[in-house]
Amino acid sequence: MNAPTTKTPRKRAAKKVETPTGEARIPNRSQGWYRDKETGEKLRSVTTLLGQGCPKPGLMFWAANITAQDAMDNLPYLIGASLHPDQREAAYDWLRKGHVRKKEERGDLGTAVHDIVEALVLDSPLPESVLADPDMAPYLENFLQFVKDWEVTFEASEMVVANYTHGYAGRLDYMFYSPPIAGLLKVPPVTLFMGDTKTGGELDEKGVYPEAGLQMAGYRRAEMCWMRDGSKVPMPMTHSTGIVLHLRPEGVRVMPLNCGDDMFEAFLDVYKVAEFERVLSKTVVGAPLVLPTATSEGEAA
Repeated sequence: MNAPTTKTPRKRAAKKVETPTGEARIPNRSQGWYRDKETGEKLRSVTTLLGQGCPKPGLMFWAANITAQDAMDNLPYLIGASLHPDQREAAYDWLRKGHVRKKEERGDLGTAVHDIVEALVLDSPLPESVLADPDMAPYLENFLQFVKDWEVTFEASEMVVANYTHGYAGRLDYMFYSPPIAGLLKVPPVTLFMGDTKTGGELDEKGVYPEAGLQMAGYRRAEMCWMRDGSKVPMPMTHSTGIVLHLRPEGVRVMPLNCGDDMFEAFLDVYKVAEFERVLSKTVVGAPLVLPTATSEGEAA
């Protein structure tokens, strides 16, 4: 009898993992994290940290005002829907999501502004999507006027930066030079500033809030940043005063914000609170205690 034949198991070729190249090396934000695509290290998102660790009592009143305004502007619809069970739930759902719709509108506007800055940084034509939108016209006009009046030269836009020591990353709006701003702050005209654009509120009301200084402080103390070609370089030094452009259809305000070392220390405190919310808060409240029954006491004895 011939010996049974056995097949020599084939070795599976190891799956080749290609190192990303070019722009593919720049991390993207996903579920509150950035991941370094070369090292695999995960870094907490700055905006997520601020959302979880920084109290924003004004948001509650803002959302309530949006809901009240939507209700007053749509009373006939809401009254009619309240009389029909099949429409009542849909009307309720629409009303409670008013603040979400408003945030999405502002998000679209913010994206358009970033597209404008990016075009200016790259010295490329303005996006057709911006030029063709009549609602964007006053924002575009005011923004370009700001650039002209304040002699703004952009150094970078939409740049991902990271601090590996503290484990966070984020995407800053832009960095720029402005001799007039430098003159007002009594610093050399070649001083590099951190910049951000806010479009909320009204020009005669609040539209720029203190947490913007915390956000800038986190970005300012980043250790590394990614260039457009995907290369990683040290974060350049920016001034301890950042600039927020409060951009509205009726005009602009150029707002200086402290983003120095004291703000960075406060940012790290916010980081700790956010980590409490993410991790430790899940372990604080235990299960309810129940008095032992007589039977269980006897068994224990």
